[in-house]
Parts: sequence; structure tokens; C-alpha cells
Amino acid sequence: MAKITKTNRPRKQHRQPGIEAKMKPAPEYIKAGYLPAGKLKNKVALITGGDSGIGRSVSVHFAQEGADVAIVYLDEDTDARETKRLVEEAGRQCLLIKGDIKKGTFCKKAVEKTVQQFGKLNILVNNAGMQFPQEDVQDITDEQLDITFRTNIFAQFYFAEAALRHMQAGDCIINTTSVTAYRSSPGLIDYSATKGAITTFTRSLATNLAGKNIRVNAIAPGPVWTPLIVATFDEEKIKSFGEQTAMKRAGQPSELGPAYVFLASEEASFITGQVIHVNGGEVVNG
Repeated sequence: MAKITKTNRPRKQHRQPGIEAKMKPAPEYIKAGYLPAGKLKNKVALITGGDSGIGRSVSVHFAQEGADVAIVYLDEDTDARETKRLVEEAGRQCLLIKGDIKKGTFCKKAVEKTVQQFGKLNILVNNAGMQFPQEDVQDITDEQLDITFRTNIFAQFYFAEAALRHMQAGDCIINTTSVTAYRSSPGLIDYSATKGAITTFTRSLATNLAGKNIRVNAIAPGPVWTPLIVATFDEEKIKSFGEQTAMKRAGQPSELGPAYVFLASEEASFITGQVIHVNGGEVVNG
């Protein structure tokens, strides 16, 4: 993978969610030596934020493993078209669904479009998220709070509710939480609060659905090199991004994708209500 150093990091982008096509070095979405094993053959997955970053990695890994993919994204058309190309290059179908996940009506329509296109829905990946760093809690406006919570946690409720109308025994939901749910993040108070909510949502929904044999788990990434980073942090933060981990670097999306594959696969059939931490060695509690 391209090494991220202090001298080759891209400049800050000034609009969320950020554009992967403009990042240099570009994030690595799948390792060159990845060997698929048909773990998700003929499955259908809906992935929010699937156009770039961790979402692109999940989309491409799922396609490599045999799944057709529906990608929900806000407005990053260039990134979405490239991810679609990568999914189709793997021999699978890809449906692009553009819209705002803060709106419950859109989330429900996205699920229905997926089922209309593919005839079923086996895997829901609630991955999309936004963050607005603020060093002073008094600078978090009502508008920011509303956007952050509606994007990061309300949307997960909306998608889960709509998806469960179509899911059957053996299907699953995977939510993206964060290391910030497990340690202090003083500059991302509202964001980390949503990630804590996602962790609890995952555990509670998992036990609620266990009797139906629908599994619910989560991934908690540490610092990962994605468009969200260059779209939200200042250039000084970008230069040192990831250095707080035991491995002294940020992760790549390619290092997250296989964890989602595992949780979506039959190999994880006895795992529900759990969180896999992919964070470069950060010590977490809970």
C-alpha cells in the first residue's frame, strides 16, 4: 500500500463527506493479494456510505466474495461510479442509490429499491457517518447536533427497521461504530456520543433479533485513512493522523474490509451483539 507520511498527505478538503478521487496517496481499498473464497455467494448487501473509504472497501470485498451490492451515498458521484466499476469488475451487480440518509423516508425507499432490483436483502451495513470537530463543547450548535445524530444513529434505526421487513433467518446487520465510543475524544464529543449509541444499539438489537436468527454486530475502527479525515480535520491534525496508535500509523480501508466479510459470513454464525476492534493497537474498555 502507498505509505502515508507527513510530506505526502493531501491538503484538507472543505466539504463533507470528502472525495476519495482527490486524495493522494489514495486509500487502499483491497490488498493486491486478497484471495476470495465465495463466502457471500449470491448474497445481496446494502451498504451506506459505500462509495468511498471503508464503505468502498466493504463493497469491493463483498463483491469479491460473491455478493451483489447496493451502495447508498450522498452526492459523491465520481467515487460512487468508480466503486460501481470495481464491483462489476469482480463480476457482480451494483446499484447506486443517491440521497440523504438523515431522512427516514429516503432510507426506506433505498431498501425498497434494493429489494426491487435484486429480489432480496441479506446483509445491511450501516456505515455512513459525519463528524464536525469542535474543541469547545459550547461551539456545538443545535444544527450540528441534529446533523450528526440524524446521520450517524437515526439513519441506522431507519435502515434497520426497513431492512428487517425483508430479512430472514441467517441474514445479518453490521454497524460501523468507532474507537471513540470506548475512549475519550474531547474534540469529537457529539460524534463519539453517536458512536456510543451505535454500540449499544448493536447489542440491544442483537438480543432482540436473536430468536429470529438474524445477527447484529459492529466494527469499531480506529484512525483510518478515508475522505472523512481530510474533509474534517485541519492540516496539522492530518499530518499526525494515526500516530497515537500502538502501530504509529493510520489504518487503510483494506484492513477493515475483511472484518466485515467475516461478520457477514457463515463462519460468524454464533457471533451476535459483538464489536470487532480494528484500531492499530489502541487499548479500549468495554
